[in-house]
Amino acid sequence: MNETRPSPEALLKAARREGRGRLKIFLGAAPGVGKTFEMLRQGAELLRSGADVVAGVIETHGRADTDRLTAPFEILARAKIEHGAHTLEEFDLDAMLARHPKVALIDEFAHTNAPGSRHPKRWQDIEELREAGIDVLSTLNIQHVESLNDVVAGFTRVRVRETVPDAVLDDAEIEVVDVPPDELIARLKEGKVYIPAEATRALGHFFSKSNLSALRELALRRAAQTVDRHLLDHVASLGEAGTWAGGERLVVAVGDQPGSDVLIRSAKRLADALHASWTAVVVETPRSARLSAPARARMADALDLATGLGATIATVPARSVLEGLCAHIREARATAVVIGKSRRSWWFELRHGSVVDRLVRALDGVAIHVVPVAEASETRRETPTTRPILARGSAIGLAFVAASTALSQLLLPVVGADAIDLLYLLPVIATATLYGLRSSLIASVGAALAYNFFFLPPLYTLTITDPHNVVTLTVFVIVAVVASQLAGQVRREANVGARTATENAALAAFGQRLAAVSDESGTAIATCEEIAALLGVSTILLADRDGRHMTIAAAPAMVALSPIDTAAAEWAFDRGEVTGRDSGTLTASEWQFHPLKTALGVLGVLGVAREGGDPIPAEKRVLFATLVGQAALAHERLQLEAQAREVNSLKQRDDLRATLLSSIGHDLKTPLTAVVAAADELAVAHSASPASATLKSEARRLRRVFDDLVEMTRIEAGALVVKREATDLTDAVAAAARDLRAELARHRLVLDVPPTLPLVEADPRMLHHVLINLLGNAAKFAPADTDIVIEGRRTPDGLTLGVLDEGPGLPVGSEAHLFDRFTRVDGNDRTGGTGLGLAIVQGFAHAMGLRVSAANRDDEGSAFVVTWPNALIRRTISE
Repeated sequence: MNETRPSPEALLKAARREGRGRLKIFLGAAPGVGKTFEMLRQGAELLRSGADVVAGVIETHGRADTDRLTAPFEILARAKIEHGAHTLEEFDLDAMLARHPKVALIDEFAHTNAPGSRHPKRWQDIEELREAGIDVLSTLNIQHVESLNDVVAGFTRVRVRETVPDAVLDDAEIEVVDVPPDELIARLKEGKVYIPAEATRALGHFFSKSNLSALRELALRRAAQTVDRHLLDHVASLGEAGTWAGGERLVVAVGDQPGSDVLIRSAKRLADALHASWTAVVVETPRSARLSAPARARMADALDLATGLGATIATVPARSVLEGLCAHIREARATAVVIGKSRRSWWFELRHGSVVDRLVRALDGVAIHVVPVAEASETRRETPTTRPILARGSAIGLAFVAASTALSQLLLPVVGADAIDLLYLLPVIATATLYGLRSSLIASVGAALAYNFFFLPPLYTLTITDPHNVVTLTVFVIVAVVASQLAGQVRREANVGARTATENAALAAFGQRLAAVSDESGTAIATCEEIAALLGVSTILLADRDGRHMTIAAAPAMVALSPIDTAAAEWAFDRGEVTGRDSGTLTASEWQFHPLKTALGVLGVLGVAREGGDPIPAEKRVLFATLVGQAALAHERLQLEAQAREVNSLKQRDDLRATLLSSIGHDLKTPLTAVVAAADELAVAHSASPASATLKSEARRLRRVFDDLVEMTRIEAGALVVKREATDLTDAVAAAARDLRAELARHRLVLDVPPTLPLVEADPRMLHHVLINLLGNAAKFAPADTDIVIEGRRTPDGLTLGVLDEGPGLPVGSEAHLFDRFTRVDGNDRTGGTGLGLAIVQGFAHAMGLRVSAANRDDEGSAFVVTWPNALIRRTISE
């Protein structure tokens, strides 16, 4: 292997980058770390150096320091897009292409463009700019990276809908803008990230120190991965040797020796300790074709174990284990190798040498971890299938020798006895090519004896009298043995190459067929048919349908599962483990079931069966594992596409709902205000009339519904402005009760709010809306002549204000969804209303930094509780 040869793949990548603009992303762990600030600072440096720099989109979020940095730049006007009743502003891609600067500054890489834009995502706009040769500086938070979306949502409890594909980041230069969590929290408290009201809410949720520390680690790791990938591409394009490792990369050599499971587990522990990616490598040599069935089974089991532990599997064809292993280690730029070593006799190592010792001498700068494994047998036992092949090859080889003897007798008068020995090389080489080394060695012995018997004097005896003939015969035997060995080696290498090429072609065809189908049924049928044809097995694929595991494809089509087969398939679904025949679970099944495991979970189970034999032969397990992996990825792609379509549908519904609410707020505000005023005047003029009182009450109720719609629109648009001030809860509760006196007239209102409670920080208008919605909810659902209690209490963790009723209570399990938009709990007469009241309560409470919860009371009724943390409570003299 020529280590200085540049990689063709790396050269192609470099060629594709030529003519495209560069992309530099300022990556941060969270908002407020200074990504936009750093982008503008570096843009200003480029501007001072003479580069043509234009700002396309800059989001300063009202930060004065950041806003000052935009002064030197030419800022491109934004495009105006009509959407319903609104005019939206977006980045003007066409204007930037027409302006064609050297560098474009475009903030918020993951931004979703308004409907009607050329591309749905801003990163797609940036890709078009790069295709035009424009360099781009942009910003991104780590939670917007597609592959990390689930990870971030797992610990922040916030799922980001705007994501960027990892492949886009892999082609970019990454600069991490890093701020320690304590410093970022201090910035947040000082109002340098959000306005104070939003900052208080953020500190209690996303911006906790634990969340920020985890996000910071993810950002640094993701940037390190990108740098490592760029480094490897660069050195590969130059053909430079060495590991060039900024991170650890581990390779474990898997062979047929006993104890491979110990080797795999040791490699897994080492990879976890080093935080390294790891690969299990099998080197296919000509000797691999002669392995016994138990040896093949051991190797296949080791690869199955490595796959289950998260390793990447690689198969490398080579003339020797050392050559293949060294080639893969150099190509992967591995920093560490795990290899097993069994105890061998001195005679065995004298004949064959030690792979470990030669590996140490061959590799520089690579740590080699040697794991003792079980002692291996030094001799290879012939399997029953190899004996007939050896006998047939030897017989045919001797027949070739006999034919050569007859031909030599005919040609003897023409060529003479001195050239006859060369004719005997032909049957030896032919036998080696067709039947291998052992048969050719027997043929070479037969050729030597025939040459001596028929052509060396004294003829027709095995006696040799002339010393010259002794040398001739000796040289002939040596040449015959060497030629047969070389021919046999070429044959074995050709077989390995042909098998590898066939498997690669099969995998490529399988991948193309999966890519051509776009539905689950077609993918399942393609999976079953291709695997059945390639491996000569029966296949069946089961998927989840509304909680039931149903067959969606099979080959052949008519396949029936027994109860034990069904149980094995259920186990594979539930546990994500291989079950059935030749596994460790439910081995009585005729089928062997393999889960299709993905990042989304187990998406299906593939069953394989073979009449009268192992479902998957040992020599086919690596190929089968690759096929299963491709099938799992194909099903995962379909799931992600379905989710993307669902998200897009939900987004369209949300946009329509927001547009509708905005239109209602715009068109109904003026006439509804006039109706309420007229109702008040009629109530004053006709105070004794029940109709006028009813009109006034219903007009005010309609006004509250309208206010709910408007406030919900403001919450969803993020347009809430919190004006927090010291508030007396006694006065706030009294004001809310006074405004709802008509609704509360059928109930007994019990005010249990001690006047000694301290003042709290709250927006009076928002708190008034919260209390009105909670009291109105209690009055609506509690029976007449029952108590509605407003209860205030000081607790060690803060202060609580609860609204308690004696109604039918909440259905079990509904507490978590009560505060969702347009949610109404059916049953128990809890019907009516818009379903927005409690959603507004939660939106306002969160905006003020409060927490709201719902639960059933111990005796009867429900309780809604608003909680102030200690940070939002004014200290009294006694405290």
